[in-house]
Amino acid sequence: MKEKAELLDEVDELLVPNRKLGYKYLFFILLIMSFIGATLFPKIYITQQIYFKSRDIAKLKREYDTLKEENKLISASVESIRFKNQILDTLF
Repeated sequence: MKEKAELLDEVDELLVPNRKLGYKYLFFILLIMSFIGATLFPKIYITQQIYFKSRDIAKLKREYDTLKEENKLISASVESIRFKNQILDTLF
């Protein structure tokens, strides 16, 4: 039985040699990962900055539109008061 196991181990070593990961492989993987990170990081950063800026712009646009409507209402109110004042001044 022992001889069979030894024979199978030897055949296994011949058919499938042990593949150990060396320093070259590790260096190559780290080089690839750093290249991928260097190319993807600026894209992710720029996309994120564009998102935050567009969100700020949308908020400012909303506030601008609100203030514009308030200005129209106030202008109409001032015009109404001015008109009433001119009419009352001419009556008395």
